[in-house]
Amino acid sequence: MQGTVLAGSNNIFEVECEDGNTRSCSIKGKILKSDTEYYNPLAPGDIVEIEVDSIDDEKGQIKELVPRKNKFVRWNVKGRCPQLLAANIDYVILVTTPEEPPFRPRFIDRELIQAELQNLNPVIVLNKCDLLEKATLDVEKHLSNWESLGYKVMRISAKTGEGISEFAQLLENNISAFVGQSGVGKSSLVNVLDESCILKVGSLSKKYGRGNHTTTKGTLHRIELNTSLTDGAKGIFASIIDTPGIRRFMLNGIEDANDLAFYFREFKPFLGKCDFGMKCTHTHEKGCAILKAIDDGDISKERYDSYIRITNQIKNKTWED
Repeated sequence: MQGTVLAGSNNIFEVECEDGNTRSCSIKGKILKSDTEYYNPLAPGDIVEIEVDSIDDEKGQIKELVPRKNKFVRWNVKGRCPQLLAANIDYVILVTTPEEPPFRPRFIDRELIQAELQNLNPVIVLNKCDLLEKATLDVEKHLSNWESLGYKVMRISAKTGEGISEFAQLLENNISAFVGQSGVGKSSLVNVLDESCILKVGSLSKKYGRGNHTTTKGTLHRIELNTSLTDGAKGIFASIIDTPGIRRFMLNGIEDANDLAFYFREFKPFLGKCDFGMKCTHTHEKGCAILKAIDDGDISKERYDSYIRITNQIKNKTWED
């Protein structure tokens, strides 16, 4: 029968099977056929073919991976290969905060590039919007830049409840992956959406203002949205993949820094129109259509600065903001 991977570690996976049972499954033969070597062979959201154990009905073996409609990955430094974070999703929710931990626009830009590369539908969610006045960076300027490019941006607060109803409507009947650095409140948002769901919530490091890792492995949660968020309607569900907090988001799939421009939405109308054509690096060349668009105000200087920084990161294989 088929099943959906909920979570897994050490090659043992929790699989929600189509007969309504959740089974602990190992991979038959230990290796799944794939055209890519991943740090982890399966991710929450993957659909697999399983064989139920003939002795123990609560166990099974994974025989085959059903082709994914999509996936969200990052480069894993430790494993020196791509790491699957989620599969078969409707939205990738890029959770950030204005403060506690500090706002990191370059981090979000890298996540957006990865989403563009993999044809995913990203949504930028600013949690802890009640802390906007404390922000040391011009957060609203960056949010407005992303909105002008057509990205959906939501300002919400798990603490005060602001924007949570609208957020619940977005998630309703969809599979969404919550991705972001440690401490942005991914688990807190799940807890607010479903009062019966109690995920461990971490504290921030006082020294560095960074979050501590509380979600140690990605897990797909089937939650029932609180009736206060659904105009009193019961039985409204959402599927949320809560991924572990990420300190550094490293891109996967862009080997040549010159290809980066294809994944900046605002660059696309100008690509190929430079005097040097597709060989232009958009950094110093005379007759560069991208540089002219910046002077004309068609491309924001903040996003261009992000492009230059990420270009250098790809070339140097360093990913600090």
